Amino acid sequence: MANIKSAKKRIIQNIKRAEINKLRKSKIKSSIKKVHSLSLGKKKEEVSKEFLVVESELAKSVSRGVFKSNTASRIISRLSKKVKLSN
Repeated sequence: MANIKSAKKRIIQNIKRAEINKLRKSKIKSSIKKVHSLSLGKKKEEVSKEFLVVESELAKSVSRGVFKSNTASRIISRLSKKVKLSN
């Protein structure tokens, strides 16, 4: 454990930040799974709406530092392929 006050505060901040990032990743992963299941069901309108939601969530997560930009763009690219195939 750290002895300096600022280091102790930093440890607490890192724990909180990690929990927030875990929640954000979980939310994105579940919405990606939702797009996959909807694309299998061939529901065109719902798939495209959910895809837009996932895309915006990923863009926000990149700006907040949860995902790297290449990772997010790769996920978006793969999802867009599935959305196009379902239409």
